[in-house]
Amino acid sequence: MAYLNFDKTKLVNLEYSLQREIIRTNRTGSYACTTIIDCNTRKYHGLLICPLPELDGGRHVLLSSLDETVIQHEKEFNLGLHKYAGDTYEPKGHKYIRDFSSTPLPKLVYNVGGVILSKEKVFLENEPRILIKYTLEEATSDTRLRFRPFLAFRNIHQLSKANMDVNTKVREVKNGISSRMYQGYPDLFMQFSKKVEFVSAPDWYFNIEYIKEQKRGYDYKEDLFVPGYFEVPIKKGESIIFSAGISETTPSNLSAKYKKEAEKRIPRDGFENCLMDIVEQFFIHQGKKTFVIAGYPWLPIRSRDTFIALPGLVLPSMDSKLYHSVINSMVSQMEGHLFPDIVAENGSPNFPVDTPLWFIWSLQQFSRIFPKEPVWELYGKTVKRIIEGYLKEKEHFYVDTNSLIYEPEALSYNSWMNGEFNNQPTIFRNGYKVEINALWYNAIGFSLQFQNEVSDKKWIKKLQELKTAIETSFNEIFWTESRGYLADFVNADESNIQFRPNQLLAAALPFSPLTKEQIKSITDLVSNQLMTPYGIRTLSPEDPEYSPKYKGNHEQREKSAYNGSVWPWLFAHYIDALWKINKSEAKRMANDFIKNFEPELQIKGIGSISELYHADPPQKAKGAISFAMNTGELIRMKYLIEQET
Repeated sequence: MAYLNFDKTKLVNLEYSLQREIIRTNRTGSYACTTIIDCNTRKYHGLLICPLPELDGGRHVLLSSLDETVIQHEKEFNLGLHKYAGDTYEPKGHKYIRDFSSTPLPKLVYNVGGVILSKEKVFLENEPRILIKYTLEEATSDTRLRFRPFLAFRNIHQLSKANMDVNTKVREVKNGISSRMYQGYPDLFMQFSKKVEFVSAPDWYFNIEYIKEQKRGYDYKEDLFVPGYFEVPIKKGESIIFSAGISETTPSNLSAKYKKEAEKRIPRDGFENCLMDIVEQFFIHQGKKTFVIAGYPWLPIRSRDTFIALPGLVLPSMDSKLYHSVINSMVSQMEGHLFPDIVAENGSPNFPVDTPLWFIWSLQQFSRIFPKEPVWELYGKTVKRIIEGYLKEKEHFYVDTNSLIYEPEALSYNSWMNGEFNNQPTIFRNGYKVEINALWYNAIGFSLQFQNEVSDKKWIKKLQELKTAIETSFNEIFWTESRGYLADFVNADESNIQFRPNQLLAAALPFSPLTKEQIKSITDLVSNQLMTPYGIRTLSPEDPEYSPKYKGNHEQREKSAYNGSVWPWLFAHYIDALWKINKSEAKRMANDFIKNFEPELQIKGIGSISELYHADPPQKAKGAISFAMNTGELIRMKYLIEQET
């Protein structure tokens, strides 16, 4: 029996099947993403989505979908499915679906009269190309297949609208065609493993709707261009492979390519293999550089997310070279002592205050995973540059006379709580932030670990004095004995006492300015107010600003994300904190938490861990369907308890 099981009787139920999405990537930034019944519900869905640095640096949907039609005795059975106005779904191809499986490859089986047709997809590794294999399992009479490609040629964040600028002409290539809708785009090559007939019939399909975008308060109607259709006869037992890519391929090689790629795939036949499979998809190889994408299907490469996710993401392979490749690639993006918030996309990046401190935390985890690696020898100069840069920084933050980091402005990008609407933060936090100063203290402590390797003894003395000063100031500024927890932030106007998980980092980090008694007090309160089966809430339910559900338009979602919504990655830091005071309880809770995610792998992003969850039960998965920080931290937590078993 397959590890990821789906109720076959519910596949035709759109309430069931449209909630389940699947992502496949090529490890260089291209991907395919849709629902398990191949009905797109997001503008981010498509069969071929590629990064196009020559345009805007972003990713673009080229081939949105491919409608198949089974033809017997001149009778047509269209297997496609699109949503239109109201609750209209056409051509209702889902009613023919009889089975879906996801391992080793996504596979749909259709039953149309006397025809049983299977469809399997594989995305080629290191090449922007999807292959779809159609096999006629059963047929009672002569059968033909018709394929109608729906083209978008637009950025993933936009929608296509019918226009007069589209290039309706196509060019014949071996066993197919190439199409380029607009200037500046590459050609899209659509080819088959056997000779097909292409019938030119250029047309627009208007007002296809994406229900997920509608619920999110965005424009949700799209016009897609169909240049015509392909037709090909198929015999019982025969397989035909369709290829879509941005370069021409050799049709006679498609079967061999498909087989080779299929054999490489990790069978998702257990929790471990599911994690290993999705881990590989987060790594993006661009020439000699390697990056970590924050999540699918819409998140970019983000520096903070990279440093938090990376330790866990390398654990399945225990590949220290991969770790070095990512770290070196990120260091190459630095400006002075800071990292950009977003990498490899056009535009002006921001430079968050906390990201270099997460970089140091990531090195710290790396040194624990690979204790024989010469971490300071390789990255000591970068760490020193960061610390010296903080001491000199004056533009958006500064180290105050009490040795704590102070931010005069409430800038959303300066923290992981980076919700924003109309260029304004949805959570106003400025002054001394608890997690940033905890990370600052930890960075100093980590650096002092290598004092015997540092020849500049004056610098070491400065760090020792700084560490002592931060510890004293941290407790004076943030700790309130009567409440038993830390303020979230403190400025000239207030000491914000909203109970949030940011203080958990002060308790969890390897170098903490807190006593064991303080750590216990915080973990007890987190357990009582913020704990859920799928992670840690971002705000106590007792707070009047608490938001129980992550829903609504963009502004509402941005606010609820950090006023209650549950983030799984924070649970690993809860375990880090609890580990310091009660290892046996930490192991028990970590094991229970990991078990909670096994059924989640077949609910939203198949085989993946979603971005966040509703704050109140039922804790439904929301946000991106595959999130690097949650995946990495879940694996790191699993590794921690296994090492101690």
